[in-house]
Amino acid sequence: MVGARITVNGKETPLAPASSHTTVLDFLRARALTGSKEGCAEGECGACSILVARPGVHKPTDWVAVNACLVPVAALDGQEIITSEGLATAGEPGTPPTLHPVQEEMAVRGGSQCGYCTPGFICSMAAEYYRPDRCAHEDPAGSTDAEHGPNGFDLHALSGNLCRCTGYRPIRDAAFAVGAPTDEDPLARRREQDPPAPVATEYAPGEGVFLRRGTLAETLRVLRERPDAVVVAGSTDWGVEVNIRSRRADCVVAIDRLSELRELRVESGHIEIGAALTLTEIERRLDGRVPLLAELFPQFASRLIRNGATLGGNLGTGSPIGDAPPALLALEASVVLADADGERELPLAEYFTGYRQSVRRPGELIRAVRVPLPLSSVTAFHKIAKRRFDDISSVAAAFALDVEDGTVRKARIGLGGVAATPIRALATEAALEGEPWTAETVEAAAGVLRGEGTPMDDHRASSLYRSAMLGQSLLKLYAQTTEAVSS
Repeated sequence: MVGARITVNGKETPLAPASSHTTVLDFLRARALTGSKEGCAEGECGACSILVARPGVHKPTDWVAVNACLVPVAALDGQEIITSEGLATAGEPGTPPTLHPVQEEMAVRGGSQCGYCTPGFICSMAAEYYRPDRCAHEDPAGSTDAEHGPNGFDLHALSGNLCRCTGYRPIRDAAFAVGAPTDEDPLARRREQDPPAPVATEYAPGEGVFLRRGTLAETLRVLRERPDAVVVAGSTDWGVEVNIRSRRADCVVAIDRLSELRELRVESGHIEIGAALTLTEIERRLDGRVPLLAELFPQFASRLIRNGATLGGNLGTGSPIGDAPPALLALEASVVLADADGERELPLAEYFTGYRQSVRRPGELIRAVRVPLPLSSVTAFHKIAKRRFDDISSVAAAFALDVEDGTVRKARIGLGGVAATPIRALATEAALEGEPWTAETVEAAAGVLRGEGTPMDDHRASSLYRSAMLGQSLLKLYAQTTEAVSS
């Protein structure tokens, strides 16, 4: 599409001559907007973060922070972004701009030293600054905890930003010092208007083609004609392939703005979650309604990644160490697959067939995930990793149990990182069901759980460690829930 354009800091800018695989980061830097930096090119450091205008949860528009190093600039055709340079307010000719409140606080509280990571921190901080319900959690008394400030600022917003030299205390001080946006703030006012509507895109400047169709039906027809096409939503996986492994595709098809894939419905017998909703959108729309997912989300990568990543993408990659599959297996979720001929639904437990392989056919994509109701009463998600946040699991275990009158009536356990695919711990489930929820039962079942799967040695953990952590995870669940169950 010759007319492909993006609005950057209020100014429309043509995409050409960028290639179809050019990232937003490279696009911006080529236009002298060098606040965004490349640190890791994998979405782990946040030095590249920018703000994108997206459909809001509490207002028409949310300012959402994403990793510019992962997103193809063609994916933002017709969209609107703000970089760190665009946050300050221009002054009169010959006078310097007025710093944005988050920039001001970072400066006066010593949150910047070498400055390399600072613009990324500022964009992530600005997204949290403009979160519509942040001030609803403000505590006038000034009390705080380790991760939330008296101004309602959630430090999870910065979990994807790394600093190598300043130290995090002054950055945290700056985050906890910002106030509420003023009525004159143009970016605050912008939230009251709708974000740019998705536009159909066919961008082919010479190196492959980037396609976005207006409807699911049109998209499925493209996938029938181009079964080799790479399907992207948040590009949090594909972006790494492009940057680190220099992969290129003849055809990339974007599905992230398809309305048919962005619905969340609570029905009488299930909750249906659109495959293209981001994890942040799911988290905020569910608002704790599914406790197991509410426990999963804060441990899934970082807020920057969750702002782009989707359940459809996490399942579509077929990775055995994805964090969502164990939780969805424990919830007995099913996937709705769609192609040009129609839809089919199957249990997630039957979806994976091998390492990064599934029953999904060429030309088929995941339309939605369905979680059956009612939910189990005892749930937990345990992620064993070397870092608390923004890390890949060595082992992940999700539990969903129904314990009635001291007896385990039903047990569902999903595991990741211990086999070629995410798996259900069927033997352990059988060892628990019908047995009393006691230390003796759990100890015996933990021994069974240690033998589930085929854990291997790699740079993250040894097979013995993974097996030990499986058993320990069940013991931890019992210790955590015994009091709640008995009460």
